[in-house]
Amino acid sequence: MRWFGAIFILLSMTAIGFEWARRLSGRSRQIRQLTTALQLLEAEVMYGHTPLPVIARKLERTFNQPLSLLFSTFASDLEQESIDVKEAWAKSIEANWSSTALRHKEKEALLQFGQTLGQHGRDEQQKYIQLTLAHLRAEEVEAREEQRKYERMAKSLGFLGGLLAIIVII
Repeated sequence: MRWFGAIFILLSMTAIGFEWARRLSGRSRQIRQLTTALQLLEAEVMYGHTPLPVIARKLERTFNQPLSLLFSTFASDLEQESIDVKEAWAKSIEANWSSTALRHKEKEALLQFGQTLGQHGRDEQQKYIQLTLAHLRAEEVEAREEQRKYERMAKSLGFLGGLLAIIVII
C-alpha cells in the first residue's frame, strides 16, 4: 500500500511539473496566434472592408480554443445591437481570459487595442493594430526566452519534488 501511495505522489508531482511546462509553451504559442489574428484582422479591415462581426466569426473558425472562444464571444456580443465594439471586446477578453496561458501584459495590450477598435478610420486603425502587434511580438520574445529557461526545469522540479515528498513521508 505504501508503494502505491509513493507512486501516486510521484506521478502527481510529475504531472504538475509537466502542466507548468505546458503553460509556458502555451503562452508563446497563443501570443503567436494572437499576432496572426491581428494580422488577419488588419487585412480584412484594410483590404476587405469586412464588418467586425464577420471578421470575428472568421477568426473564430480559424483558431483553436481558447482563442476561438475569445472571438466567438466578441462576435456574439457585436451581433447584439445594444453593445458597442470596445465594450464587446473587453467583455470577451474578461470572459475568456482565465482559459488562456497569457499574462497580464498581453491582457493590457489587448484591452488598450479594444479601446480603439472601430473608433477610427482604416488608416488610424491600421496604426493601432501595428502598435499592438509590436507589443505582442516583444512579449512573444520574452515568452520564448522564459520557455527556454524554465520548461525543462519545470518538468524536472515536478519529478524531483515528487521524489522529495516520498522521501519525507517514508
